[in-house]
Amino acid sequence: MISKARIKQIRGLERKKNRLAEGLFVAEGPKLVGELLGRMRLRFVAATEEWLGTAPQLPREAEVCIVTTDELQRTSLLQHPQSVVALFEIPCDETRLADVAGRELVLALDGVQDPGNLGTIVRLADWFGIRHIFCSPESADIFNPKATQATMGALGRVAVHYTNLTQALAEARCPIYGTFLDGADIYRQRLTPYGVIVMGNEGQGITKAVAELVSHRLFVPPYPADRPTVESLNVAIATAIVCAEFRRRPYSSMGNPSSVSSLTSASAAYEE
Repeated sequence: MISKARIKQIRGLERKKNRLAEGLFVAEGPKLVGELLGRMRLRFVAATEEWLGTAPQLPREAEVCIVTTDELQRTSLLQHPQSVVALFEIPCDETRLADVAGRELVLALDGVQDPGNLGTIVRLADWFGIRHIFCSPESADIFNPKATQATMGALGRVAVHYTNLTQALAEARCPIYGTFLDGADIYRQRLTPYGVIVMGNEGQGITKAVAELVSHRLFVPPYPADRPTVESLNVAIATAIVCAEFRRRPYSSMGNPSSVSSLTSASAAYEE
């Protein structure tokens, strides 16, 4: 039986200030919880006997509570509970953008505010082998329950960092790509297998301060180019198109630059 205090704690984690204070976030459903097990530290799980009977082995230090369907309904943040609710520790990762963007492709999100969009982008990053996403403080919190659910477990493989994006990009020694309505056709540009892809806010796009640091301005053209169409693409859809184009290029089989000299030569070979 789950206590009223525990239910209050779980439901309170819907608010960011409580997540920060406790260092915990909520994950629900067999798919999401199963993906995070072994990748993040589990602190508490409330689940039906049926789920526990088929679940992977849980860490000994985690508190386990068997609940009924009615108790799960009162505990869950979802409209339709899915047999398990878990509390995981929010991970602490101090990776710097400049330390990884010179050897692999990373994403930077400049004020993406919709939790669903953010979670979907994390899922896309996982699909396209992007291990790090760097977000401005104005971006949505990835541990918002809606964002976490939207990752479909990709959060266990993709690290999401919050940082002063302008400063982080200024310190990076690599190509910085950004999407703009006045950018160059992405399908006609040379692209590198490493660097930063910046995606902007749903309504305002990339901020002026960040735009000044972008070295390669890209545009996903409509088809046909002269036909009247919608003003812009949803940021998650645009991210999918851009990442797919980067991964489609033949250089993807080259591997990552392994030294400063190879980084320089690769940059010379792929940048116009």
